[in-house]
Amino acid sequence: MADYKGEFMQGEVEADTGVLHLRLNRAPVNAVSGQYFFEIGHFFQLAKDDPSVRAIVLSSTLPKYFTAGLDLKEAGSSLNSHPGDVARKAVALRKHVLDWQDAINQIEQCDKPVIAAVSGIAYGLAIDICCACDIRYATEDVQFSIREVDIGIAADMGTLSRLGKIIGNDSLARELAFTARPFKVDEAVKMGFVSRVVKGGHEDVIGTALAVARVIGSKSPIAVLGTKHLMNYSRDHTVAEGLAYTAIWNAAMVQTEDMKVAIAAVMAKKPARFSKL
Repeated sequence: MADYKGEFMQGEVEADTGVLHLRLNRAPVNAVSGQYFFEIGHFFQLAKDDPSVRAIVLSSTLPKYFTAGLDLKEAGSSLNSHPGDVARKAVALRKHVLDWQDAINQIEQCDKPVIAAVSGIAYGLAIDICCACDIRYATEDVQFSIREVDIGIAADMGTLSRLGKIIGNDSLARELAFTARPFKVDEAVKMGFVSRVVKGGHEDVIGTALAVARVIGSKSPIAVLGTKHLMNYSRDHTVAEGLAYTAIWNAAMVQTEDMKVAIAAVMAKKPARFSKL
């Protein structure tokens, strides 16, 4: 089993359910640094390749902060650390941005469904991270904001590419990105960014997310992997392209033993037990 212990992230896999609970952990506000980006990408790549993992919950150890966003002090130093002329600095900074984008992309590209359990402040990079997750749950007191314009940059870690597709409202996505105004959970639900509001606090939203992850973990890992993969593909292609690709994908995947196990379990009215990936 993979080791999910880093400087700013920790996690463990429930042996009986295959649920991996990853927690962001950098007091006091979970500001995201270069090392933080590395650990996010590294752990989700590990989870993708870990046959014992069937579903993932991503939360914070800090009840009042999912993350307040980018570590501004480190970011400011990084901007001034690249030598050379404007073009050479731009080449280095572009690679820097692409590396960080790839870390967030690992959440979306992980084969296992990811549930974000959000409480407290969720600013800037929190939106990028949540957009890359499959499911988003939040507490009643959560506060979101696409904060980047307030520090003089355009959001560049995925929000501008994903949020409009998630909520289906380009006008609102632009308003939130242009103004950086905070929005609370009731508006997040109304726009479709969050699918469930959990009454209570930090531990309650985590408990709800873990419960749903365990349900997902009880399903065929082949079926769940394929469902996530096909939904991601179909989001970025036409209906016809999605259907054609699904036919090719399932021509192989319906030959899994999981289908026989699932049907037998339904007929016997007993829980199915599936092999690891």
